[in-house]
Amino acid sequence: MSKPDNTPAGWLEARLPIISAFRREYVDFAMPRNLTYLWNFGAFATIALALLIVSGIFLALNYTPSVAEAFNSIETIDRHVSSGWLVRAIHMGGVSMLFAALYVHMARSLYYGSYKAPRELLWLTGLGLFILVMIAAFAGYILPWGQMSYWGATVVINAMNAVPLIGPALASWLLGGEGLGSVALHRIYVLHFVTAFSIIGVIVLHVAALHVVGSNNPTGVEPKTSADVVPFHPYYTTKDGLGLCLFLMVYAALIFFAPDLLTLANNYAMANPLVTPGDITPEWYFAPFYAILRAVPSKLGGLILTAGSLVVLFAVPWLDRSPVRSARYRPVLRWALLALFAAFIALGVAGMHKPTGLWLALSRISVAYYYAYFLILLPFLPRVEITRPEPATLRGEGA
Repeated sequence: MSKPDNTPAGWLEARLPIISAFRREYVDFAMPRNLTYLWNFGAFATIALALLIVSGIFLALNYTPSVAEAFNSIETIDRHVSSGWLVRAIHMGGVSMLFAALYVHMARSLYYGSYKAPRELLWLTGLGLFILVMIAAFAGYILPWGQMSYWGATVVINAMNAVPLIGPALASWLLGGEGLGSVALHRIYVLHFVTAFSIIGVIVLHVAALHVVGSNNPTGVEPKTSADVVPFHPYYTTKDGLGLCLFLMVYAALIFFAPDLLTLANNYAMANPLVTPGDITPEWYFAPFYAILRAVPSKLGGLILTAGSLVVLFAVPWLDRSPVRSARYRPVLRWALLALFAAFIALGVAGMHKPTGLWLALSRISVAYYYAYFLILLPFLPRVEITRPEPATLRGEGA
């Protein structure tokens, strides 16, 4: 009979086995041996989100959600609060770093088929997380009450009004009055906070789903023996650690050397409802969806296309019927995917310019291909595509 463990850790483990659970899920957890650095971006996104939440709490201590004081409170944070400029730079830069990590994370999942069975729920929770991040980021973008904040919110409110039946009522509820004012700003402030903390709950679901089905890998082939896997620690803790060092170096460079690189200059002027900017331009991470919104002359049509570009992603696990997961072994799909990524980047570039001439044509071509990929190529390619043979084992793939 073994002696009872009378150490503090043993006492806690006997009553609440969190130490063994942590070791099982984050130390001994079996991971495919061949994961590349593309699998680090989930950790990057988590760190960026943690920094956003911590910095956001400190900013909230000095922010006033009213039309009369919002812009001035931001100026006070930047100029008078001790290290306020740094906290705000961390928050502003963190949004760009978070979206960059999420876009790479999603692109990797599309390329390697990480949405396929049995990982459908992992993909769906990830998309839910992405949409919550978009809502929180847009609400946060309005809070400084600069020119682009005000007119960006106006564009979205007008788009909401174009939705039949529920659109006007929803817009009226959000505004709380005749137009954008202190009531609307306060509600957007609350929405920003509630959504930010809701993201934490969805992350917990996302990670829980990952630990049930396990991680995908570049081959898309499931591990078959113990030789195909390695424990999470020390193999991937060190790999994630190195990646995080590089990620944080880029983050720091953005904060200290180019804090305004990804922010529009017009947003440093206080919102003026009487002066419309020459061109209402979104932040870079919203630009692809803004280009879709403006790709057609109809407000409702643009809104349907924009919403549909997200909704169609939820159907991807059922649109793609190929038994082969990874695009490594699907030569036609690989080029179709690369074209999809190029179309999305083209939408982002077009979204930063006026919807005229070349940019409008580029938006429409890119939107057409985006939908053609998901609704035509993805479902029908498995019928004609000749795939390459998959490896029988993950050994020899390298880590």
